Amino acid sequence: MRKTLAFSVSGLLLGAIFFALSLTPSLIPRSAFVQGILSGVAFTVGYSFGVLFRWLWKYLEIPDIPLSSFQWRILKRLVIIFCIGLVLGFLWQGTYWQNSVRSLMGMATVSGAGQIIIGAVSLFVFLFLWLMAKGFHKIVLVVTARLKKRIPERVALLAGLLAAFFLYWGILNGVLLQSGLRTVSIIYEQLDQAIAEDLSPPKNPSRTGGADSLLSWNSVGHQGRRFLTLGPNAQDIQEVTGKGIDPIRVYVGLHSADTPLQRALLALAELKRVKAFEREILLIATPVGDGWVDPGAVDSLEFLYRGDVATVVAQYSYLPGPIALLTDDRYIRMSARSLFKVIYDFWEDLPVNTRPRLYLFGLSLGAQLSEDSFEFYDIIDDPIDGALWAGPPYGMGVWRMITDNRDPGTPAWLPQFKGGEVVRFGNQYGGYLGQEPWGRFRIAFLQHASDPVVFFDLRWMLRKPDWLERPRGPDVSPDLQWFPVVTMLQLLADLNVGVTPRDFGHRYSPAGYTRAWVALTEPPDWSEEELRHLRMKLKPHYKR
Repeated sequence: MRKTLAFSVSGLLLGAIFFALSLTPSLIPRSAFVQGILSGVAFTVGYSFGVLFRWLWKYLEIPDIPLSSFQWRILKRLVIIFCIGLVLGFLWQGTYWQNSVRSLMGMATVSGAGQIIIGAVSLFVFLFLWLMAKGFHKIVLVVTARLKKRIPERVALLAGLLAAFFLYWGILNGVLLQSGLRTVSIIYEQLDQAIAEDLSPPKNPSRTGGADSLLSWNSVGHQGRRFLTLGPNAQDIQEVTGKGIDPIRVYVGLHSADTPLQRALLALAELKRVKAFEREILLIATPVGDGWVDPGAVDSLEFLYRGDVATVVAQYSYLPGPIALLTDDRYIRMSARSLFKVIYDFWEDLPVNTRPRLYLFGLSLGAQLSEDSFEFYDIIDDPIDGALWAGPPYGMGVWRMITDNRDPGTPAWLPQFKGGEVVRFGNQYGGYLGQEPWGRFRIAFLQHASDPVVFFDLRWMLRKPDWLERPRGPDVSPDLQWFPVVTMLQLLADLNVGVTPRDFGHRYSPAGYTRAWVALTEPPDWSEEELRHLRMKLKPHYKR
């Protein structure tokens, strides 16, 4: 009787439990469609564990509960009824949980109508993955049956597993992934080269991208053209601060030169041409994958120093960050290192009393590449002034080491390390505190407690994250609970598809950047009232 069932009862039970737990809140809200994909994957993972558990039970020859056929049928029906009730109950409760996170972030609440979409999408995802697994199993059986007549059965089974694996891997990697990457690359390259009608070259021929510039308007790419033209000018700054000059911005596009070193040398030559080394602040900003630099980060620094800032950016890809890492990880790291080394070597030779203060900036992948752009022992004799790294991605070396070894009593979402002598942390509410004076070389991390890019880690599959301990970050739902495997799946879904207002999740605001720059660089002649007025005036730019 049991063999006639299309699905494993133990699989359905664990699948339903995983499905239900996936509906509980995580760091950021999710749309019904995304939640459906997540819950479908969670159900599949739970189902797989149930099937594996049943297989091990039989393999170890553990006897079943002594029940009659009739009693087994009743038990299975009760299990299925329980699964249905569990799924429906958590679907109904899921609306409340999502709204608890949305309310925390000032977002409009959603109705329960989305639960129908969640259920439908989850069912489709599970059936698709289940059929894929059935196909894999079928290939293994067919190959094994053909080979076991000529070779030992276990060797034939191994051959069947390898045949199925390489067939699926060939389709996934060789056909779907590679062709998909090529298509995405073509699309994004065309977008990068397209010149928007509302963006025109600088009228001042001496500015980067102008007639006298070493960098042509066409070569700097879409993000470069936006960066060079949409920032504040002297008049914008004077309206807020009373006085100011035009900031200097240099952007070297991917097509400006052939190699990372050539682009770095071109950036240095352009910085010299526009007299960037005569400014108060020189900022090396590392963009995200497609070349975008968060304007809120640069705008806020330019206002704080009344335009006496020069910023240089070198594009290393026109693809989104995760795809850029998949295509050529070594190349993009080489690009960041080349730019830093060329500029630092020139800056180091300048007179200490007249050269600009040198800072680094990066958001997300840009933060990781900015960290990788130098080795501490290379600058120990003449260190730069500091770095601001926002939304540092999980796995970032310095961040992880400091967080794991933070001072006792400080939370993982806003840690202190060795009294804050070198590294300090802040968020949208403040921070950047320390028990010791902040030294000349400073590192500031700007991170939201609700940012999944910062706090995702494969360790959370089997271990409760430290940032879930109390007290929690003010933007983290009190209803968020840790469940083995499921919580990691939730965070994985949060990485790329969560939508939040600014100051939550992975979206950082000019106000947050302003607080960070003030703490890191200590700009002169700013009262608290003037800083509050500046934060109100700065407008966030998220359009790419």
